[in-house]
Amino acid sequence: MIRTRSPVLPSSRTLLLLILLLVATTQLGCIESMLTNGQIAATRRASGAFNTIGDYELARGAASAGLVQFEGMHRLAPNNTDALFMLTQGWGGYGFAFAEDDMEVAEAAGNDELAEYHKKRTLMAYDRAIMHGLALLAHEDAGFPAARKNSETLKKWLTEHFDGKEDAPGLFWTGYAWLLRTQLLRDVPEVVADLWVGVAMIERSVELDAEFMHRSGTVALAAYHARAHFAELAESKKMFDDVLAKTQHKAFVVQLTYARTYACVTVDRKLYESLVKEVLSTEDPDPEQRLNNTIAKRRAKRLLAKQRMMDCGFDMSDATPATTPKK
Repeated sequence: MIRTRSPVLPSSRTLLLLILLLVATTQLGCIESMLTNGQIAATRRASGAFNTIGDYELARGAASAGLVQFEGMHRLAPNNTDALFMLTQGWGGYGFAFAEDDMEVAEAAGNDELAEYHKKRTLMAYDRAIMHGLALLAHEDAGFPAARKNSETLKKWLTEHFDGKEDAPGLFWTGYAWLLRTQLLRDVPEVVADLWVGVAMIERSVELDAEFMHRSGTVALAAYHARAHFAELAESKKMFDDVLAKTQHKAFVVQLTYARTYACVTVDRKLYESLVKEVLSTEDPDPEQRLNNTIAKRRAKRLLAKQRMMDCGFDMSDATPATTPKK
């Protein structure tokens, strides 16, 4: 005769302990999530203080550490839109301010191998900015893959799903990283062919909040309109001059971009030198833009190098500009 054992049922005390353990574990998970989300939100609110730092090396270290921290936070809270925004802005800013700067230094020194290494770093930063940016936009609507079919469908999607001032920052940083990546890969036709995607995002950002980050969206669009000698140069100049007036010449990235794009493309040496020298001679006009202006000064010094000016088509046989440090 085969005997079967009756299932052993937990005692009431054991059952109660199991329930309490389950509840405690769930509560701990909720508390961890609340703490993580709270920390992310607080960090985003406080991030503006970063722009008041004028020490380039300190800012580089802080930016690197911040990116690693937010990648970890994103892993813990993958649906947190503040983390996605900080990663989009962080990787885009890091790529332009630090990785691309390293690439320019290597190029100026004639070190092609090192320049290529830093170019890959820069590309990685822009790729990650775009990845996180598209994930952020997908929280409003996940239709980007279908919307990018053509310019008309993308603009329709952007208008229908992004209609508040709070949407402008995410659109700007995603579009800006897209434009910077295109500039970096300007010799790759299939990448250049999709430039309009980033432009459309920034145009929508400007429509929603033209004043965001000292009118950086308009600066990016002005640079786009001066992308080549056959582009919309009159519109570019008008936009640059308008932003210079509205920012009271305190945002040096305006002068820097104006010189690197419009003045260079139109081979206007007088305007080029005037803009660059204004950046280099003006001291700390706005503490709230101290870091961005420090970065602009660093980049502006290289624009007066003889080879950089010759690359713009300037005739350098008559005079040699003042020698400036490469960093």
